[in-house]
Amino acid sequence: MTKFKSAGIIQSIINALHGLNLAFFSQRNFMLEVITAICVVIAGFLLNFSVTDICILIIMSALVLICELLNSVIEFTLDAVYKNHYSRLVEMAKDISAGMVLLTCIISFILGIILFGSYILKVTA
Repeated sequence: MTKFKSAGIIQSIINALHGLNLAFFSQRNFMLEVITAICVVIAGFLLNFSVTDICILIIMSALVLICELLNSVIEFTLDAVYKNHYSRLVEMAKDISAGMVLLTCIISFILGIILFGSYILKVTA
C-alpha cells in the first residue's frame, strides 16, 4: 500500500485508538485530564445537573483533551523536524501551544466553578 492509499475505515479507527492509547500512557497530563474529566462528569450526574450543564461539562472536558493532544502533536513534530536541537522559534511554538492548553484549562475551571457552585448553593439552600 502506498502512503496515499486509504487504509480503510476499520484500520483508521484502530490507528486512532492506538494514538489515544499512546497519548494516555505516555503523556502524564493527558492521563490526569482524562481522569479529571471522568470525575467531573460523574460529579455532574451525582448533583443532578441539567442535560445542558452536563453537555457543557463534556464539551469543555473534550476541549481540554483536544488541546492537550494538539500540544503533544506540535511538540513531537517540532522535535522530529529539528532533531531535538534547541531553537528559539521551536521554544516559542512549544510555549504558545502549552499556553493554549493552560488557557483552555483555566476557562474550563472557571465554568466548572460557576456550574458546580450554583448546584452546591441550591443543595445547601
